[in-house]
Amino acid sequence: MRVGLVCPYSWEVPGGVQAHIRDLALALLELGHQVEVLAPADEDAVPALPDWVVPAGRAVPVPFNGAVARLAFGPVTKARVRRWVRDGEFDLLHVHEPTVPSLSLLACWGATGPIVGTFHMSHERSRAMTAAHGMLQPFLEKIIARIAVSEPARRTLVEHLGGDAILIPNGVAVHRFAAAEPLPGWPQEGGTLGFLGRFDEPRKGFDVLIAALERLIADRPGLRLLVAGPGEQEPALAAMPAAVRERVTMLGLVSETDKARMLHSVDLYVAPNIGGESFGIILTEAMAAGTAVIASDLDAFRRVLDDGAVGTLVEVGNPEALAAGIAELLDDPDRRAAQAAAASAFVQRYDWSRVAGDVVAVYETVTAGATRVVEDTRAGRLARLVGLAGG
Repeated sequence: MRVGLVCPYSWEVPGGVQAHIRDLALALLELGHQVEVLAPADEDAVPALPDWVVPAGRAVPVPFNGAVARLAFGPVTKARVRRWVRDGEFDLLHVHEPTVPSLSLLACWGATGPIVGTFHMSHERSRAMTAAHGMLQPFLEKIIARIAVSEPARRTLVEHLGGDAILIPNGVAVHRFAAAEPLPGWPQEGGTLGFLGRFDEPRKGFDVLIAALERLIADRPGLRLLVAGPGEQEPALAAMPAAVRERVTMLGLVSETDKARMLHSVDLYVAPNIGGESFGIILTEAMAAGTAVIASDLDAFRRVLDDGAVGTLVEVGNPEALAAGIAELLDDPDRRAAQAAAASAFVQRYDWSRVAGDVVAVYETVTAGATRVVEDTRAGRLARLVGLAGG
């Protein structure tokens, strides 16, 4: 099958949607399908883009969903998308986040063949999104099958746009994370915490983690925090109390290989996010690496951590609760080990070998032009693989 994947966000800036599309493309290629990804990207990007990624030009930063999204739009971009769709001769297009004003929405506008849409976003009731429903509807009606990566993402779709979606979670390359080695010198004696993400984005909760760390360091002279991800390091460090700053090591933006190594370099992965999360792919990556996880009790995180059975959940936005939870786990290595072992087993359900198979089943249903219910023998459950063109 020849598949065109469309990414709305800049390929050069790490993010959950970009990682999902990248890993899905690799899984589809491994299954023998032909794949091209269209994404906002500079043609002269460094490092070079994979040969299956087609750059659609530079992205523009736009405030969106509590963050800054880097999107591509405008007449030139529209023409590029239309030409790529026309010349690609795809059996189907798979667009991601088609409600975002970027490439996926433009691909829906220009496509004439079958379209699958994946919805990643989760947020509370939005007047702006509801108001845009009428404008988006002609494009969304061209999507034959809708996929949501989580129940919060599905609920956001239903509440704002109507219709429904098949639930297929984000995937993780379990073997890649499980096989990684720690970074040299890590973890350090006295305990090492890990945080990965855009630390300058408020909804990621980095300030909550720093406040929790400040409460912990007096009684734990060896405790360290290892941070990886994009953002301005100097302002972030300057904003910390001096005693905390001495305990923080910032790696900056890391490769996929070093991300896996970083997750092996900590005793406990901390996800202090305060909202706006539809899934929590970093949690599955930490679980795959065999690292114990403590996370905010967000709906999306609760589902990934099996209601706390394979990870520790604490009150959202509460530094004291987070510090207490971290202390309990650091002081109980047997509990951490048991939690990590349970998580390593549980995370297998998110492995791309399974997730890609579910996605391909949707592709086959769509390209066959059928609306039917099929039995997903891999999971032993019934998955509704239905076309939702009319909502």
